[in-house]
Amino acid sequence: MTAIGRLKTRPEFLYVKGGTRFATPSLVLQARRRLPSGLPAAHLARFGFTATKSLGGAVIRNRARRRLKEAVRLAAPALALEGYDYVLIARGGAVQRPFIELIKDLERALAHVHEPSSAKRRRKPPSD
Repeated sequence: MTAIGRLKTRPEFLYVKGGTRFATPSLVLQARRRLPSGLPAAHLARFGFTATKSLGGAVIRNRARRRLKEAVRLAAPALALEGYDYVLIARGGAVQRPFIELIKDLERALAHVHEPSSAKRRRKPPSD
């Protein structure tokens, strides 16, 4: 079980933006391994949450962020990896989808961002 921390500053969010990304109907998950540091919180998986104004007014954006935070609280300790930073960007489905589906979207996104990409995988040359 991985301990969960929070991303709070703009440079932390911008650092994660350059990492792996996966979109679902309710969220976009960005993930990136943190640079090694001697800080005591280096073993945490840290999460940041955001919702753009195109999603709706402040009430809608806050509801979307609260739902994402609760989904992370329930699903992430088992699937998030230590030393990674994650940013969840709310989409329209974050407010409208049933909560169980939101959790499934998060679980699928977490599994996908940690899979080795097909471009990075080495394939065996065909043997003749």
